[in-house]
Amino acid sequence: MTIQEQLFADMKAAMKAREEGKVRLTTIRMVRAAIKNAEIAQGRPLTDEETIQVLAKEVKERKDSIPDFARGGRDDLVAKLEEEISILRQYLPEPLSEDEIRRLAQETIQEVKATGQRDLGKVMGAIIPKTRGRADGRIVNQIVRELLKH
Repeated sequence: MTIQEQLFADMKAAMKAREEGKVRLTTIRMVRAAIKNAEIAQGRPLTDEETIQVLAKEVKERKDSIPDFARGGRDDLVAKLEEEISILRQYLPEPLSEDEIRRLAQETIQEVKATGQRDLGKVMGAIIPKTRGRADGRIVNQIVRELLKH
């Protein structure tokens, strides 16, 4: 079952659950709309990997909004965003641990034969497709920079 098929099945289940599935239903509908917009922009149906990219982008947008709402004293919206993030994470692959990112970064540095900070772009270009949807790009960048210093 593809991610989009799973989203559709879960949306139907949330509709049947009525009140208990309200947040789940709105979150799934919203992410399905984002996927549909991406399909329209691409002019074709998305692959599972492209769907994961859309899901990861939606999670990132919510994470980025949480500090702003927290500063504004909107704990209700912070809680809602955190619930939406937990719902969306169910459709994403298991996130990579820092050790796994470090191991992937070392392998990628060897693959592209990087020797120093000048090769950061080459390494990042090669590692991002491997970590997409499974690791935050800032953390990956930080680890790669650290490894390239040595």
